[in-house]
Amino acid sequence: MNDRQWNTLISVIRGETLPSLPTGFIIDSPWLPKWAGHTILDYFTDDHIFFEDNLKAIKTFPETLLFPGFWSEYGMCTEPSAFGAVPVWEENEFPFAKNVIHSPADIERIEKPDPRKEGLLPFAIKRLQHLKPEIQNAGHKIRFAVSRGPLNIASFLMGATEFLMALKTDPDATHHLLRVITDFLEEWIDVQRRCFPTIDGIFILDDIVGFISRQDFEIFGLPYLKQIFSADVAVKFFHNDASCKASAPLLPEAGINLLNFGVQHTLVEMKEWTGNRITLIGNIPPRDILAAGQPKDIHHSVTDMLDSLEDHSHLIISCGGGMPPEVPTENIKALIDATKSWQSAH
Repeated sequence: MNDRQWNTLISVIRGETLPSLPTGFIIDSPWLPKWAGHTILDYFTDDHIFFEDNLKAIKTFPETLLFPGFWSEYGMCTEPSAFGAVPVWEENEFPFAKNVIHSPADIERIEKPDPRKEGLLPFAIKRLQHLKPEIQNAGHKIRFAVSRGPLNIASFLMGATEFLMALKTDPDATHHLLRVITDFLEEWIDVQRRCFPTIDGIFILDDIVGFISRQDFEIFGLPYLKQIFSADVAVKFFHNDASCKASAPLLPEAGINLLNFGVQHTLVEMKEWTGNRITLIGNIPPRDILAAGQPKDIHHSVTDMLDSLEDHSHLIISCGGGMPPEVPTENIKALIDATKSWQSAH
């Protein structure tokens, strides 16, 4: 993000009235390289392609916020790789990490990795260090420390079903695993902040939060998210595009001030559940409307969504979740244009 975009983000998080409603999208490897004309594996392994693809998106959509901005990632494999999970790569498919915990008894041998040295993490840092001069020459700065969340990482180390079962059958072992992961994430975020002093935001993605009850979230989610989001930064961004109903009322307590959620819930519901204390990014259906719809469908969806709200503060117009694969340029521009058209009419 450039300085103007960052200042816009800070203003909307504060609840200030802006001259125009902001739009924004989470962009990463499921969408960006294919949209830019490259394979996913080339995007992960070629710094030049990584930079040019991100820059192309910035130049194509200069009026919108693109989160987190030059995201140095290896799909879901980045953090699990530090715990010894083997990444599996295809030329043009999203990579996945093989499980390393095959029973709750295996949790005892899990140790906190060193994010400066282990797994793919040093590669993620080096990529940005190599490209930092070019990013700055383009007028942008590295603004976010980014990571998958503790429950998400645990599910990749164990398997999602196995982890969710362990919450009930082996709660002590589960807490041990989450404590190790959370301590690691605190250090990983600190490493990113030390390497790039322009970082003033953290971005945590954890869809597994959406698969547990409110009671389980209070026990197994909230304490660990609160620990991570205690970092002294201006923007505390959380992504969960699974169900948010159970966790939403507690997210302000975790320190979160920016939330991207899924299409299971409306903006009206999320504003009510969070007490309008969190800036929301959403909530156009990503697959059925943004990816598969026509511009007129997007216009109607944006109009209906904005008409449903009495309060348009703490809001960034987007899709529910990250940018899905196969979204064409014209549909993204249609969302931006529909937002402008609605505001002009009001």
